[in-house]
Order: sequence, then C-alpha cells, then structure tokens
Amino acid sequence: MVNSGPVTPGQVSFLLGIIPVFVAWVYSEILEYRKFSSLSKVHSDSNLVELGSEAVKEEDRAVLLEGGLAKSASTKFHASSIKSNLIRFVTMDETFLLENRATLRAMAESGAILFYFYICDRTSLLAESTKAYNRDLFLFLYFLLIIVSAMTSLKKHQDKSAFTGKSILYLNRHQTEEWKGWMQVLFLMYHYFAAMEIYNAIRVFIAAYVWMTGFGNFSYYYIRKDFSLARFAQMMWRLNFFVVFCCIVLNNDYMLYYICPMHTLFTLMVYGALGIFNKYNEIPSVMAAKIFACFLVVAMIWEIPGVFDIIWSPFSFILGYTDPAKPDLPRLHEWHFRSGLDRYIWIIGMIYAYYHPNVEKWMEKLEEAEPKRRHTIKTAVVAVSVFVGYLWYEYIYKLDKITYNKFHPYTSWIPISVYICLRNFTQQLRSFSLVLFAWLGKVTLETYISQFHIWLRSSVPNGQPKWLLSLIPDYPMLNFMLTTAIYVLISHRLFELTNSLKIVFIPTKDNRRLLQNFLAGIAIAVSLYFLAFVLLLIPNTA
Repeated sequence: MVNSGPVTPGQVSFLLGIIPVFVAWVYSEILEYRKFSSLSKVHSDSNLVELGSEAVKEEDRAVLLEGGLAKSASTKFHASSIKSNLIRFVTMDETFLLENRATLRAMAESGAILFYFYICDRTSLLAESTKAYNRDLFLFLYFLLIIVSAMTSLKKHQDKSAFTGKSILYLNRHQTEEWKGWMQVLFLMYHYFAAMEIYNAIRVFIAAYVWMTGFGNFSYYYIRKDFSLARFAQMMWRLNFFVVFCCIVLNNDYMLYYICPMHTLFTLMVYGALGIFNKYNEIPSVMAAKIFACFLVVAMIWEIPGVFDIIWSPFSFILGYTDPAKPDLPRLHEWHFRSGLDRYIWIIGMIYAYYHPNVEKWMEKLEEAEPKRRHTIKTAVVAVSVFVGYLWYEYIYKLDKITYNKFHPYTSWIPISVYICLRNFTQQLRSFSLVLFAWLGKVTLETYISQFHIWLRSSVPNGQPKWLLSLIPDYPMLNFMLTTAIYVLISHRLFELTNSLKIVFIPTKDNRRLLQNFLAGIAIAVSLYFLAFVLLLIPNTA
C-alpha cells in the first residue's frame, strides 16, 4: 500500500507535532460549540444586544481573511509569552484554545492537506495513469480557457500611478498578475500533457518569473525603503513555509521544487544589493555601481569554471539533489543548471524597475502628444518589437533545447521585453486585464508545489512526476476535470493558510518577538526530531 520506503525521523516528528495540534483544534471547536449553545439558552429571550456582540467576537476569531487571521486572534497570540503559550497549549487551557481556535484550525488544515499529498503520491490507494500529448487537445483547452476568461473576467482598471498620479498603468499589478497566470497555466499543462515541443517557451516563462522577482522586490525596497527584519522574514516565509513541510512529510530534497530555492536566492540578492548602503540608493552613480556589481558577482560565480562549486559546495546539504532516474549526476548539478539558466534576468528586472518612473513619465507625455506624432511613435515601437521578436524566434527559439539552453541566459530578456512593449503600447491595453488569470497568478507558488503530488505523481522520494494522478481510471478527460478542480481549490486554500499563519508567527513591528518565535520553532523542531529518532531506534533494539 505504501510506496515511499522506510519511515524517516522527519515524518515521525511531523506526526508528533501535528497530532496534538489536531486534537487541540477539535477540542477548541467542541468548547466553542458548548459556549455558543449555553449563550443561546441564557439569552434566548433577553439581552439580544449582548448576544450580537458575542457573535461579532466569534466572527472576528473564526474568519480567515486573505491576508491572515482576524487581527484580534493574532494580537492575543503575540501578547502572551512563548513559554506561557506552550504551557497553555500542552495543558489544553480552555481559554487559550478558544482564543486561538482559528490559528489551530489553520495549522490542522495545513497538516490535513499534507496528509492528502502523501496519500495521493506515496500510497497505492489511488491509481495513476500515463501522460499523453495531443497538440490539438492542448491548444483547444488553453484557448478555451482564454475565451471563457475574456467573456467572464475582462476588467478595466483605473488605478493611479504612484509616480505620476495618472492612470498610465504601465506594468501595473493587475497586468503582472495576469502575466503570471497565463504563463502558469501553460507551464502546468506542459507538465500534465508532457508537451515537450514547447520546452523553450517554458524556459522563457520561468525567466519571466525570475524577472518579476527582480522587478517586484526592487520596486518595493527602492520606493518604500523597508529593509526591516520583519519584511525579510515575511518574504522567506512566503517562499519556503509550505515547501519545507513538503520536504519533511514526503522525504524530498529542497531542490526538487527548484523554483523555491531559485526565487529565494534572487530575492536575497536583490535585498542585499539594495540593503547595503541603502541610504545612497537615490544617487544614480551608486545605483549604477550596485547593478554593475550584481553582474560582476553573477559572472564570477557562474562563468568562471570551478567558482560555482567552491561557493555552493558548503550548502550542498540544502541545495543538493539526486534524481532516482539519474543517480550518477553530481549532487549540485540540478542547482547549477536551474540557477544558471536565469542568472542574469533578475538583474534586468531590477533595471526595468529602476527606470519604471522615467518610462511612465515618457508614456504620459506620449499620450498627451498630438495624435499624428503619438501614432507614429507607437507604430515604430510595435514594428521594432515585432521585428526583434521575429529574429529571436527564428534564430534562437527554434534551436534544439540543448543548444537553446546555452543561449538562454543571455537572450531571455528579448522575448520578455517584446511582450512588455506589445502589452503596454496603448492605454486601452494597459488598463484591461483578465481577472481569472490574475487570480491564478496570485497562487503560482502553491500551484507549482502542489502539482507534484495531487495532480501528478512520482511515487518515490525525489522522483520527477512522470505519471498522472487518476481518480477516475479509464476516463482521462473526466479525471483531468476532477483532479484539476481539487488541485486548484487546495492550492488557493494553501495560499490563504500561508498568509494566515504568517500573520500569527511573523510579527511586523517586534523584532525581539520575531527572534523568539524563530528560536522557539527551532527548539521545538529539534526536540520533535530527537524524539522521533529515538522512537525509530526502539524496534531495532528490541
């Protein structure tokens, strides 16, 4: 029934941690039910105002907002000491359980989702099927989604620019979320249907994600100048919270989910580039020197033979990966390949972000210019973009994938720039977006991680997902419909849970409490792992 090999200390430690959380959550729900029932009996005929007040408190505790738990719940959690919270949790203090019922539910729900991951991917309870590619079906499904999205979710935005105060909307948030969404759909379908003929396009999409990492992080740090520890911790939590538990429960290497370490690295590099001597970021020459230094560092690490291994070998315990199908490859091969493909594009994203205000001002002047001049300039921009895109397509994109990969680090900025020009050359195009794709764009990290285990299947630790999860055997399209619906639903819920728990465990204005939470988490994890290790030794000594 179980295909995942021997039980690991990490898996046992997860069970030791999640079972008490699950029990505490169930007990808190029972307590809440009893409390609500008693209030209903006492106030059935009188004091309705007080009952209404209690209902408001219940809603405040229970509702999981997109950005996190209700504020009162997280505030109460932060107000108590860690030691006090742990003691009250272990002793099942009823007041504590009621106050933190929503937090316990979020933690228990995350654990339940991980159990579902394990059942789908590591047991024979559910069937699997082989991948099959049909170009006609692939294109039909994708264009059908575009048509449905255009008919139901096309929306015009009137957001004002932070720089000009006008609705220029050049590379606005709605647009970049939509961009991520339509790319992610193709990226996922590429995996599901094994559409190897669009391999080179997928490489460009991943480069675009990394470009956005440079663009988005640079924009935030440059404009808001928020280099706080809390902001940094929030970013690391967003990128790595759930994937760490996937590695533990499913006994996978971190590098199996290569998007996470890649974005973590490039986020760290943007943070370091702008954080060092950040009070001088407004000086153009300093910013030019920083960007040049980024190019220089990347060139030294990835272009000079031997330097990559010297830098990253000490971190092979985190970044190492062994594919069961290719056991002879070096442990750092995957990290070298993945990080090397997009080693420069995050810096291009930083450059675009730096010049973003200038481009917006130029576009504002262009929109106010007399029609003939405006149309001439826009026509020239479109013509040049199309011509450059055509040359890239003919002489770069059409190469076989091995040859293409050699050119990709130096040319991926071309199709990205062409897309940006064509997507933004008129005010109408900039102001509209497909909300459905933007919604999908917000959960790209969760859909990326989840696909490995509840949409596809690998069946073994560190295995690439070569099969499809089959809930309806012998009916491939019905199975595709059902597994996709469950997969997207769970991915979106993971997005909400990650943000909810971030509010509880990552205080925004209390670095001391943040450090205490971090140390407490490490202590609890080490304790549970040690206990799990001892428990696994008992059968061998008996």
